[in-house]
Amino acid sequence: MSYRAPVAEAVFFLEHCTSLKRLAGQGALAEFSADLVGSVLEQAGKFAGEVLAPLNRSGDQEGAHFANGKVTMPKGYPEAYRAWAAAGWSAVTAPPEWGGQGLPVALNAPCIEFWNSANMAFAVGPLVSMAAIDAFHAHGSDELKRLYLEKIITGEWLATMQLTEPQAGSDLALLRTRATRGPDGTYRLKGTKIFITYGEHDLTSNIVHFVLARLPDAPPGTKGISLFLVPKFMVKPDGSLGARNDLRCASIEHKMGIHASPTCVMNYGDNEGATGFLIGEENKGLACMFAMMNNARLAVGLQGVGIAERAAQQALNFARERRQGRALGATDGASTIIAHPDVKRMLITMRALTNAARAICLKNADALDRTKHLEDEGERWIAHEEANLLTPVSKAFSTDVGIEVTSLCIQVHGGMGYIEETGAAQLYRDARIAAIYEGTNGIQAIDLVTRKIGQSSGKALERMLAGYRDTAHRLATMKEPAFGPISLRLKEAIDALERASAHLAGKLAKAPNEALAGATPYLRLFGLAAGGAYLGETALAAKVAMIAGDADPAHPARIATARFFAENIMPASAGLERVVVDGAGSVMHSDQVLSA
Repeated sequence: MSYRAPVAEAVFFLEHCTSLKRLAGQGALAEFSADLVGSVLEQAGKFAGEVLAPLNRSGDQEGAHFANGKVTMPKGYPEAYRAWAAAGWSAVTAPPEWGGQGLPVALNAPCIEFWNSANMAFAVGPLVSMAAIDAFHAHGSDELKRLYLEKIITGEWLATMQLTEPQAGSDLALLRTRATRGPDGTYRLKGTKIFITYGEHDLTSNIVHFVLARLPDAPPGTKGISLFLVPKFMVKPDGSLGARNDLRCASIEHKMGIHASPTCVMNYGDNEGATGFLIGEENKGLACMFAMMNNARLAVGLQGVGIAERAAQQALNFARERRQGRALGATDGASTIIAHPDVKRMLITMRALTNAARAICLKNADALDRTKHLEDEGERWIAHEEANLLTPVSKAFSTDVGIEVTSLCIQVHGGMGYIEETGAAQLYRDARIAAIYEGTNGIQAIDLVTRKIGQSSGKALERMLAGYRDTAHRLATMKEPAFGPISLRLKEAIDALERASAHLAGKLAKAPNEALAGATPYLRLFGLAAGGAYLGETALAAKVAMIAGDADPAHPARIATARFFAENIMPASAGLERVVVDGAGSVMHSDQVLSA
């Protein structure tokens, strides 16, 4: 099950469809050159393909081992992690003043995709650690940063993000882990956290846990949650490791997928309590944690892209070799299954969905970069609102795509896909969790509908739709026969999204449950319109390059992919609009069905 990172596709999109060239050389990116993009991604792709991908199947079969409170990673994982950290991959976007490289989020986004394509169970640990860096940098004290941040950035230590408890999954108001103030300014934590990714392992000498807990006098609900840094080993003033903290891994979960990733039950305070250090202010922990979660949500969306890309490659390679049946017009023997129209349909569906999801995530990353690096304050705010809109779409649409594409991968393999030997089943098993963690996709849809589309009284969404309409107009103006109906189908999707948005805005004020009932199909509709617009931008850039004399054979394929998406996937927009507008009643009055 070989893997080749789609470096050329990522580079093309970054160069032609994002602000990377504009931002290069400005402000904090003064020393960054867009010319670096290709070489950085080439090295990332090489590492993913040569080091991480060969461990994917063996790691799935062996899994992480747990005994006596210790987790041992599968064979080859510690060496791969040390090589990954030594190469500086954990520090790509981290602040330079603490040992990071300070490079754009949009440059790191394809790297995250590549790691997860190659080996999702490996990549999920560093992914959480990278998300923790931003929150720690924004809210941690200088002394804590001095002792901990640089070692997290370099990858010498990994970090975790700990929210979930047995009774508190998505509803953080139910948290029970307690923190009491100590006389020395530290805190003592007691409680249990579950589903903690890489909560214990043997990859690094220390693990830095970011834990949500509640003080005795905290107000009820989410307003009474604080965030604490709780190290596995205490750290002395000189940076060396001290005594073991009062925390332990009680067990690891036996999961459907990502078997090499240790998902831990963590106990705090078997004795006097685990020593923790406050991050930010008391009772303001959720705001600090969201700095981690929002970055993590984009990264999880990229997990969906990565696992879809791996599945699309595997299915294509299999279809080119597997012989079954005689295709119409064939003259002798069994044909390779890629010759059959239905298999072609599945393969191009996989490619189109994957490329659309990647484009959404890279646009999301680009918006985050513009939020941070543009000089004009007004432009930064516009970019901030764009990132807010795209984050739930990136997370939910892309992870749904990961599930759909890995499912199609099994279908292309036929019976071969349902057995473990081909590896197609592992991709499906691994992909399934991404739609659940970092906020289920239903929660992402609710966030989009209740918080994001109403930003600036709807002006943020209007700006985004106007940009999509401009893309449709440019597609129509070029009058390129190869584009086919891309412009027309895109306009129809935008119109459907605009009408559905107006409907939900009205329902939120008068019948909010009806708006929530339509949130998930609305997010899918948003993803189709956004994906179609961004693939349209890709097609335009490809055609411009061809006119300029660039004979890259990938250009016609980029145009054909955008056209397929427009003709075969975007037409679902009309049906999704009808579900959003008309479907709430049958959801809200379904008690007789559910009680049957």
